[in-house]
Amino acid sequence: MRKPMIIVFAAGALTLPTALLAADPAAGKIFWNTEYSQADSSPARRCATCHGQDLTQPGRHAKTGKTIEPLAPSVNPQRLTDPQKVEKWLLRNCNWTLGRDCTGTEKADVISYIKTQ
Repeated sequence: MRKPMIIVFAAGALTLPTALLAADPAAGKIFWNTEYSQADSSPARRCATCHGQDLTQPGRHAKTGKTIEPLAPSVNPQRLTDPQKVEKWLLRNCNWTLGRDCTGTEKADVISYIKTQ
């Protein structure tokens, strides 16, 4: 069993599994673009449904229409700096998109993908 790894940021700590050490941005990109069917017969969703393909550009929430600021830290330096926000949004977005929590490996891979943008 893998033990969680704690990453310390200037603003606090984020607990992620050891998988983060082996995070794969290519796997994160595949995860980002994979469509997940919905239990309630809504259209299939993927991360890019709201956040878009180009993470340097704003996205738009599919249900509410709200603008989502770019995820790419290269154009939005505030992204991925607050571990509590990262955990909160991963939990919320994984449940909305996949209908379940993301695994530690999925989180690590998608964060590593976002960091490449």
